[in-house]
Amino acid sequence: MTSLTQKTCVPCRGGIPPLSRDSAEGYMRQVPGWTLSDAADRITRRFAFDDFRASMAFVSRVGELAEEEQHHPDITFGWGYAEVTFFTHKIKGLHENDFIMAAKVNAL
Repeated sequence: MTSLTQKTCVPCRGGIPPLSRDSAEGYMRQVPGWTLSDAADRITRRFAFDDFRASMAFVSRVGELAEEEQHHPDITFGWGYAEVTFFTHKIKGLHENDFIMAAKVNAL
């Protein structure tokens, strides 16, 4: 099985169903630290840092990665933290791309 970090996001044009809860839970084993929402339609992880500058630098790195992969998260951050959420807007749920990005963010 290919590691998620070795995969690339593919454009999702919609018209496909989001991952089922069972499929999403299968992917969750490959992205430690992430939490699956109650509706199984998004994944989130909160990262802790020593100060605001470190949080901002991390967010910048996540942004660069998102641009490279053309798959963008929702990010909130402040002093000592950053919270990253992935879901695929076009299908209003989760796609393999979300887990690829979560694995790549973990690798940062």
